[in-house]
Amino acid sequence: MKHLNKLLVAVLMLAGISSQAQDSNNPWAISFGVNAVDTRVSAASSLEDQFSEFFNAKDHWNILPSVSYINVSKYVGSNFSFGLTGSINKIDKFVGPRVNNQDYTVSNPGDLSYYGIDGVINYSLMNLIKSKSIDPSAHVGGGYTWLGDDARGGTVNAGLGLAYWITENVGVSYRATYKHSFDSREEASSVPTHMQHFAGLTFKFGGKDTDGDGIYDKDDTCPEVAGLKQFNGCPDTDADGITDASDACPEIAGSAEFNGCPDTDGDGIADKDDACPDVAGLKTLGGCPDADGDGIADKNDKCPDVKGPKENNGCPWPDKDGDKVLDKDDKCPDVAGTVANNGCPEVSDEVVKRLNDYAKTILFDSGKASFQQQTYPVLEAITAILKEYPNSNFSIEGHTDSDGKDAANQTLSENRAAAVKNYLIEKGIASSRLSSAGFGESKPIDTNKTKAGKANNRRVEVKLVK
Repeated sequence: MKHLNKLLVAVLMLAGISSQAQDSNNPWAISFGVNAVDTRVSAASSLEDQFSEFFNAKDHWNILPSVSYINVSKYVGSNFSFGLTGSINKIDKFVGPRVNNQDYTVSNPGDLSYYGIDGVINYSLMNLIKSKSIDPSAHVGGGYTWLGDDARGGTVNAGLGLAYWITENVGVSYRATYKHSFDSREEASSVPTHMQHFAGLTFKFGGKDTDGDGIYDKDDTCPEVAGLKQFNGCPDTDADGITDASDACPEIAGSAEFNGCPDTDGDGIADKDDACPDVAGLKTLGGCPDADGDGIADKNDKCPDVKGPKENNGCPWPDKDGDKVLDKDDKCPDVAGTVANNGCPEVSDEVVKRLNDYAKTILFDSGKASFQQQTYPVLEAITAILKEYPNSNFSIEGHTDSDGKDAANQTLSENRAAAVKNYLIEKGIASSRLSSAGFGESKPIDTNKTKAGKANNRRVEVKLVK
């Protein structure tokens, strides 16, 4: 154990592996696992004898049943990596030579401690065989071995390895290393030539990916901004197939024809240059339409559907509905109205009363904002009246009786008023003309002590907004 500290310090400073394909993306690698020492090599009398029982682990291998080696190395380029391997073991099977062609003699020298530290130059063959996961390799190097308290000596090493990469950075590896000893002493305490086997897990690390997009900086054209592999690490925010750097509209999907900008209305003018990007128009009018063909863009035409002179803002001079409000100024040119109401008819008290007569008959499902089936004709009648006054605004108000909690009644009244408003909008009433509010039980029009009174208090009112 007295050499263990030396071993650990050396390993932590520079430990190397010899059976994993490091690269410039992940230049550092570390592996650890179990090693086995086989001294039969020094006892073999021929080359054939060397390999005859190469994997006879049961009879000849010395294995410490724990993590017994650790390695770290650095990739140096051209499929080569360099580092150190540190290992520990216990020798309880010391193999002696054959006698008269009999089996090897195996003795127990008394659980000799084994420490090894080896420099390794490894060459990966993975690129040669064009594999993404199978990684054969060859390695050479040298080291120093301590055996028990007295034996120690240098070795020259060579061997083969095989790794399988489960992921880009994690693999399982095996290597076999022949260690030729330079301890020339004849004593039994000398370090013999031997084989050492290593099996374990390998982890690669050290690659720099500043923007965290999975593309290493050395291959990333945009190393500080997360991007896509197909664009060499550059982003395409709007996913239109054009990198942000080449995209005139990087946050809105477009086409290559318009340098990455969209043409929403399909009029051949990119939205960024189109004064009316949502409506197909003419190039001569900056992409805006001219529905009536009077040479005035609809957005500047007070009468976009009727031809009119430019001096009259595109409106004809006639007053079609005869209400003495010219069509160019008439908000309701097809319905006679008043000058005070911009040519639209004014809502009378009688109309408001008619609206509320209908509104009182609106029925909801109990405790809900959904309509009962018989209510839909009433809502259609209200819609028809509102369409007669397109320039008037209305407020829909909801009320409840006093049953239940105040907060629940308040919410229910708001939801019911909103339900009526939304129905009217769905039927063509402009949302800008409508508002809704709920008053819960705060504005009763009858007593809440009778069933009939409560029924009257549960109501919807329509009010003209002046």
